[in-house]
Amino acid sequence: MTTATAPPSVRSRVAELAAVQIDRWQEGYLRDSPKDVAALARLRRGAGRDAADLPDLWTLVDTSPLYARLDDVRPLSEEELVRAENALHAALTLWAMHQQSRGAHMHRPHARGGPGGPAGLGAAVRRLMPPDGIDEPVRKRLVRAGTAPDLTSLSQRLRDLIVLLRRADIPLDYGLLAGQLYAWQWPGGADTVRREWGRSFHSWQDPAAPASAQSADGAAPSSDDRDKDAS
Repeated sequence: MTTATAPPSVRSRVAELAAVQIDRWQEGYLRDSPKDVAALARLRRGAGRDAADLPDLWTLVDTSPLYARLDDVRPLSEEELVRAENALHAALTLWAMHQQSRGAHMHRPHARGGPGGPAGLGAAVRRLMPPDGIDEPVRKRLVRAGTAPDLTSLSQRLRDLIVLLRRADIPLDYGLLAGQLYAWQWPGGADTVRREWGRSFHSWQDPAAPASAQSADGAAPSSDDRDKDAS
C-alpha cells in the first residue's frame, strides 16, 4: 500500500528552484569558475531592482521548471508564474550581492537544531547583535523591511540588511527567503512573512551561551519556539 503525498505548493517549488540554482552558482563561484563569476556579476546588478527592468537576466535565471507539467499538479496560473518569477529574481540577485568577494557559502540551508542553527532572515539579523542585547538601528532595519509596500521596495530594504550580513560573513537560506518573497505578494502574505521573521529572530541562540539562556525578548524559550523556523 502506498501513501499519497500532497503535491508541492508553489511556494515550496519556488524555494527549491532558488536553492538549486544558487547551489550551482555558489559552488562554481567558490571554485573561481569564470562562467559563474560572470553570472554572479550579472545577477548582482539586479539587487533591489524590478525584474522587468533587467532583460539581461531573463536568460540567466532559469524559470522553466515552473512551467513543467508534473503528475497530479495543476499548471500554474499567470498570476502565480509572475509572482514566482519576481520572487526568484529578488532572491537570486540579493544572494549574488551577499556572496560577492566572500570565500564561504553565503547561502546556507536552514537547519532546525543542526550545527549551523537557524538560517532564516530573523535569525541572521539577530546574529548581527550582541548576545546580551538588542541593536536598535539594526532591529529597525528589519522592521522597516517588514513594512515595505511592495516587492521592489522590500528588495531594496533587504539589500541594506544583506550588506550588513555580508560584512559580518553571516549566511542566509535564500531558498527559504525566495519562498517568503513569493508568499509576500499575496493578500495577507506580508503578515505571514513578518511573523515568520519574528519567530526566526527569537529562535537564534548564541552557541556560546548556556543552555538556560533566555530568548531575545527576555522569556525562557520553549521547545516549540526553538523548533519553529522562519519558513
